[in-house]
Amino acid sequence: MDTEQIRQYWDEAAQEYDTFVDHGLLDSDVRAAWKDLLRTWLPTTASDVGDLACGTGTMSVLLAELGHQVRGIDLSGEMVARAKAKTAPFGGAVRIEQGDAGDPPWEEGSLDVVFARHILWTLPDPQDALRRWARLLRPGGRMVLIEGRWGMEAADGTPVLPWRAGVPSTELASVVRDLVGEPLVVQLSDTVYWGKEIEHERYLLTATSRAAVGAGSARP
Repeated sequence: MDTEQIRQYWDEAAQEYDTFVDHGLLDSDVRAAWKDLLRTWLPTTASDVGDLACGTGTMSVLLAELGHQVRGIDLSGEMVARAKAKTAPFGGAVRIEQGDAGDPPWEEGSLDVVFARHILWTLPDPQDALRRWARLLRPGGRMVLIEGRWGMEAADGTPVLPWRAGVPSTELASVVRDLVGEPLVVQLSDTVYWGKEIEHERYLLTATSRAAVGAGSARP
């Protein structure tokens, strides 16, 4: 699957994207749970946050509500249009642009936080994307990834994309450890995040850049 096919897929998905409980966060309990999760694992002070593959901007809104400056990027023009409309009330605190989330056109060392939710499975080369994301972080910057396993394998059992079926936390932790620093994994099995019981692993993985003096815990 090439970039244009991926773009077309998400353009078509944009219209119904927010109807999924964990996408649009239209249920107040689900929305509150995600906002609390972000509040816990992102810096407590206002920070520059990159929302990679921001979709319709749901997470960008929560990040802005928590006082952060947000840069969102998504490959899909349809997603970007919806994200711009959704985040318009925040003015310059949120900037949304169309582009490749796997290779954002942003300056190295320009972000305090790289945030991505459920995007690695869509990327042709997710490990290369992670290398680029790591370079976006300032010293002491933080990577926060929401990932999991989906069981979305092709009929012959071979994923169409490298991590199309998702990525186990142990595998992602091994990659992030080499690129950023020692990762911490928090399992997200509570149905409040997903609006339903889940069959496969869902988790938050966070790591603080080892470039920080005294860096260790990823907690605020």
